[in-house]
Amino acid sequence: MEKLEIGKVNPSFWKGRRVFLTGHTGFKGSWLSLWLHQMGAIVKGFALEPNTNPSLFEVAKVNELLDSQFGDIRDISIIKKSMVDFNPDVLIHMAAQPLVRLSYHEPVNTYMTNVMGTVNVLESARSCKNLKAIVSVTTDKCYENKEWAWGYRENEPMGGHDPYSSSKGCVELVTAAYRSSFFNTNDTANLASARAGNVIGGGDWAEDRLIPDILKAFEKQEPVIIRNPLATRPWQHVLEPLSGYLVLAQQLYNKGKEFAEPWNFGPKDEDCQSVGWILDKMVAKWGEGASWELDEKNNPHEAGYLKLDCSKAAMKLNWHPRWNLEYTLDSIINWHHSWLSGKNIQEQCLQEIAAYNDIEI
Repeated sequence: MEKLEIGKVNPSFWKGRRVFLTGHTGFKGSWLSLWLHQMGAIVKGFALEPNTNPSLFEVAKVNELLDSQFGDIRDISIIKKSMVDFNPDVLIHMAAQPLVRLSYHEPVNTYMTNVMGTVNVLESARSCKNLKAIVSVTTDKCYENKEWAWGYRENEPMGGHDPYSSSKGCVELVTAAYRSSFFNTNDTANLASARAGNVIGGGDWAEDRLIPDILKAFEKQEPVIIRNPLATRPWQHVLEPLSGYLVLAQQLYNKGKEFAEPWNFGPKDEDCQSVGWILDKMVAKWGEGASWELDEKNNPHEAGYLKLDCSKAAMKLNWHPRWNLEYTLDSIINWHHSWLSGKNIQEQCLQEIAAYNDIEI
């Protein structure tokens, strides 16, 4: 058995490893696809076509680096055939409807994609004979949010005020049930769930998301219209939780059931900042007349305060966040300027990954 440096993504582990990745066309999925390719993994992605224009999947030419299949996880026959034919060693499930406000407009699709889609993925995984590690990705919003000043731990109750958050709480229950019922012996895959905070980074063009909205307004030299400047979130660069997923998968593969649990991957306490704090920093960093103002409209409910307790990942995985929020915001603005100036975005992302994980390129 290969000895791994706990707490760090190990490229030698991933070289030649067969990885099935759902949601590879999304923002996080595109970054993870690039990282896995850089380490020499054999990756098959399964997802809907990119739903933003532009998209990181397209501008970074992710499709050139892996076996990409467009499909819907709500269709169990398609996802099962795709996964079984590929016969993965590791499964990372990230495909989802990820937006709170969209879930108010499309609640049925949100539940079908997030809950039954996860059922379909895990049911398909049961037929993969070489599969040893499964990471099912959810969100910090799976917790029953009581607006506490302290972070939520992995054993806190699931909940969710809005359809999106509720659906992710359901996904955690589905994952726990499948772990107890079907992935509970030494000859079955080891299944864990991963809960990350508010992920930000270059290449996110999603609707109704803070950083994309800020950058769109800055490009047009218009004020950013903000719904809730006092909302506080666990902001983190996209590479932070991705490193957690990869470290967790390494341990699931090598150490087994002792890591088959839920895990939080969030930033340090000082990086749990308000929307207003983010805005003021980005306005100052962008310059050129950037500004913001308050949206006076009546908007759907969104949690005011939410923070993760990541002491379990620190203690048992030796996983720690590396980039503070100031550095993250700098990297986002630099990335966005690179894209605006027509630089090679695939290379830009790979260099950022290498810098994060101290990889020689």
